[in-house]
Amino acid sequence: MASTTAFQAQVYRALPETERSEAIVNRISKAIALGLLKVGERLPPETALSEMFGVAPSTLREALSDLRDQGIVATRRGRSGGTFVVKQPFTSADVIKKWFQDTSIAEIRDLGDEHAAIAAATVRLACERAEPHEINRLLELARGVVMTDKSELQARADSRFHIELAVLAQSPRLTNAEIRLQAETVQALWAPVSLTRDPEQVAAEHLALARAIANDAPEDAQRLVLEHIRHDVHHLVDAKLSLGYPTYQQERP
Repeated sequence: MASTTAFQAQVYRALPETERSEAIVNRISKAIALGLLKVGERLPPETALSEMFGVAPSTLREALSDLRDQGIVATRRGRSGGTFVVKQPFTSADVIKKWFQDTSIAEIRDLGDEHAAIAAATVRLACERAEPHEINRLLELARGVVMTDKSELQARADSRFHIELAVLAQSPRLTNAEIRLQAETVQALWAPVSLTRDPEQVAAEHLALARAIANDAPEDAQRLVLEHIRHDVHHLVDAKLSLGYPTYQQERP
């Protein structure tokens, strides 16, 4: 089997024993939404996928069947066949509004705290470990959010930059944490349900951060990434308030 990329190693990592086909559907769907898997890309063969996920072949086939039913992948027969990504799933505006309604300001700030802790470690390691060609790739991705005016694609470009940054740290755990955080928040950051983000400002912050890493300046990189995350948290809080949702939710029984 061909070697996998750092992205693929995170997408196809083994699942805990308690997770089954629904977890595979969720992970592949999120990977496509975040741009880790692209439309037109072929998934690994079923035998290889079941081994990587650590599930029985029947469980994998059930997951792929669900993905086909949702129109996210299609399976083609023949010599050049396989299972291909055919659609990028997007979260509906109603689902995002419900996320804002159900997520308290305290929870949003806590998400920001976690992201800040992950990002602070990530940028320091990226300064130590990133190769020149990887930094060039990061610089290319930095302005991705201004290359389109579609919010779904801006969200994807934003997440790709941050996940690429985590990959440069060469830490699978940090990369996995970054993917999880991006899946939880990036579409809410860019969804046009209330306040809109300024893509030029986001691109400028990305570019400054990428240049700090290129210059091997960990202190600057850490300061810049923490400031960037603070802006994200402030945007999410302001967006929630602009929708008129209560700032606190009652404790669930």
